Amino acid sequence: MIPNTNDPATMVASAAGPRKRLAKRCRRTLIVTGLGLTSLGAVALGCGVLLTHQANTVRDELEQVVAALPQIRNQLQDGRSTEVKQTFDAMQEQISSARATATGPLWKAAAVVPVVGPNFQAVTEAVVSADDVAARAVGPLLARYDSFDWRALSPTDGRIDVGQLQDAAPILTASANTVQLSHERLAAINTERLIPEVANAVDAATTQLGDIGEALETASAAGQLLPPMLGASEPRNYLILIQNNGEARATGGIPGALAILKVVDGRLELGEQSSAGAIDRFIPPLEVDPEQVAIYSARLGVQMQNVNLTPDFPTAAETAKRMWDSRHEGQTVDGVLALDPVVLSRLLDVTGPVELTDPEVLRLLQGTDLPTSLTQENVISTLLSDVYREIEEPELQDAYFAAVAGEVFAAFTAGGGDETQLLRALTSSVEDRRLYLWSSHAGEQNIISSTALAGSVTGSGSGGATFGAYFNDGTGAKMDYYVKRTAQLRKTCQPDGYSRYTVRLTVANTAPEDAATSLPDYVTGAGVFNVAPGRVRTNNVVYGPAQALVESATLNGEKVPFGAGKHGQRPLGTVTTELGPGENAVLEVTFFQVVQESEPQLRLTPGIQPLEDVLLPPEFDSSCR
Repeated sequence: MIPNTNDPATMVASAAGPRKRLAKRCRRTLIVTGLGLTSLGAVALGCGVLLTHQANTVRDELEQVVAALPQIRNQLQDGRSTEVKQTFDAMQEQISSARATATGPLWKAAAVVPVVGPNFQAVTEAVVSADDVAARAVGPLLARYDSFDWRALSPTDGRIDVGQLQDAAPILTASANTVQLSHERLAAINTERLIPEVANAVDAATTQLGDIGEALETASAAGQLLPPMLGASEPRNYLILIQNNGEARATGGIPGALAILKVVDGRLELGEQSSAGAIDRFIPPLEVDPEQVAIYSARLGVQMQNVNLTPDFPTAAETAKRMWDSRHEGQTVDGVLALDPVVLSRLLDVTGPVELTDPEVLRLLQGTDLPTSLTQENVISTLLSDVYREIEEPELQDAYFAAVAGEVFAAFTAGGGDETQLLRALTSSVEDRRLYLWSSHAGEQNIISSTALAGSVTGSGSGGATFGAYFNDGTGAKMDYYVKRTAQLRKTCQPDGYSRYTVRLTVANTAPEDAATSLPDYVTGAGVFNVAPGRVRTNNVVYGPAQALVESATLNGEKVPFGAGKHGQRPLGTVTTELGPGENAVLEVTFFQVVQESEPQLRLTPGIQPLEDVLLPPEFDSSCR
């Protein structure tokens, strides 16, 4: 019988035999290539064609998988469950196909070939990691997601029901662990040995897994923490620090307005509202970590306004707790929460505008241009600039600040707005490091310390190639409202395997030329701290990763002296800048002997600018490839 060569099934079957024989011959030939590449001949050419086809296919599938990860995350946050399932099913199909290829005999044989082998090995690691994440993390999460009532996490009538999150905690923890292991697996790949196409794909996958892992770590921590911290077993009291970015402190801004949050069985109630200025100075200073005192001075333990001169939030929070407790006999706070006006603006985007109704506050506003209705659009400029123009007395400024925060909190706890929008607002605030949490209960703090909520600059949350640029106002005023910055990591590589990283900061004083006379004294500082009105003085503290060395600092291209120090195992350099209206500067601090074990990160003091406008993509020179 003569086969029908026009029949598709027959054609496929006919082609399968030679294709399998070619693959078998390719495997044998690739192994032999370890003894000499010149002996490949015509069979090697066939292997090359087949491998090239497979590599292109796997590359395309991995690119689609990497693109799907943030897509799934956004769909989850938006509550689009049908779209999530469709995206995940398509992603799983792509991963399955890629894994079948990248773990096949021909691919394994290619992985032992000198020079090109590491590229095949790296792709296999990426594919296996993606499959693990899909099967052991994303899949179980999506199965739980279908039955999860996300509205339970949103406050309703002043109460949060965290029972469902408590039930989901084991799945969240297991998923977070899976993603972390996969991230570590990819981060361990030496991408400098790879061709750019493969290196870029691995870097992209590593970054995506890092972002997702951080979000899952936070969610897992929430499942374990929220029930006890929301008073499921006993009442809790928390001190809220509202940071004013108009006067920079390392964690964000000076803690001007304060409030007590009372929690009983999930029910939230705002208690006493006060200001940092209402808490008397501590003479002698409270005892604070001597290493940090050597860097930031004993002022850390003198005033509530200075507890966060250090970027290490656990230190700032623990000091703030001791200050509050000592000045409020009979009260004990169980933790500290910090946020800034940008977080308030994001909450207002969820709840909608809030109205100020307190009669005393309304009397305060008579004859001013300050709004009685606060919106996402006006709250930042109102709290960080306009209030100082309209109200002269600092105590009354803090009162207005506290009133606004109180009304936003009331709207938040009442349950207004969409729960997925609220989740997005809180998640972005944690990622931008505008929202911090510390617990005085050791077990809870141990969990918090593994998340971005902790704001720690030492320990597990700051490992790898992590850099930091933190800013403390030296003007003694609110001029940081007019400061604009960008920050960037730059890398050069050495033949001995070490690297140099430079943290490059650009800073500009955008205040009006006549700031000395057109702005209130409370904003300019009136020269009280020997800074001429209108000028901005900043103490810039730049951290490198553990085991690195601070090599040099330049300002506008000229070498300048810097204050060298060490916080834990992390080196740091401090440089003071001072700029008049319209002036700008470029500050660079270089670190040497950096061994990159993970994707480098640069963390910053958050200001009023969106993080995406400040943090520029890292720049690597040609010596790093």
